[in-house]
Amino acid sequence: MLKHFGREVEVVFGDNIGDVFRLVESREVDHGVVPDEHSTEGVISNTLDCLVTTALCVTGEVNLRISHSLLGQTHAGELSTTGLGHGQALAQCRRWLDRHLPALERVGVSSNAEAARQASENSACLAVAGMETAEIYGLNILEQGIEDQPGNTTRYFVIGGESANSSGRDKPSLLLSSHNRSGSLQRLLEPLSEHGISMSRIESRPSQTGLWEYIFFVDLEGHVNDEIVQKALTAIEQEAALFKVLGSYPRAI
Repeated sequence: MLKHFGREVEVVFGDNIGDVFRLVESREVDHGVVPDEHSTEGVISNTLDCLVTTALCVTGEVNLRISHSLLGQTHAGELSTTGLGHGQALAQCRRWLDRHLPALERVGVSSNAEAARQASENSACLAVAGMETAEIYGLNILEQGIEDQPGNTTRYFVIGGESANSSGRDKPSLLLSSHNRSGSLQRLLEPLSEHGISMSRIESRPSQTGLWEYIFFVDLEGHVNDEIVQKALTAIEQEAALFKVLGSYPRAI
């Protein structure tokens, strides 16, 4: 949020990803920031599921280097019995924890901040969280940089009411579903190659409406207002069983 908007904004915290969508949909806040994809653990399924049903648009993206620390009340981490963290954070530090604290029971909580809060109230608990969290909750930084991948990065979506204007280096995101027949996905995406448009990502999720039916999240290069992109999207929409433009926004710096 700070990287995208700066510090001159009023901050409102949601309890979880769905709550952030709700806050923006109800206009209690102007924009929300939610995680979309992690460089090692893949997509954040809760965010994708919310994008299926929301009327909000993706208005921007932020790539953020993520570094995890081990926080606790004591410098003797081996005396603690439980390690707390968001499930994604625990997964990103799996090998380090296996090597250094193999007996530590790992318990997923709603966020790394919640892990730090609980660790501040229970000396038997350690938290996997950002080192900035230590000062907020009065914890010691026992280890820094415990993530398994040194290039650990998370992509965040900025969500709001309207798509962003063209910046010259943009990325549209689409939600698609193909008809259940042979070669349908190939025909669905064929207009991209016909019009020379690059596809930078495709992810599938169960549609939740039928067994073995899927929806696809697709990122392109360009902007929905570009004439060539409009022609390709018109052709895709005619072939698609479900077609939704999630937003068109500047690519992350």
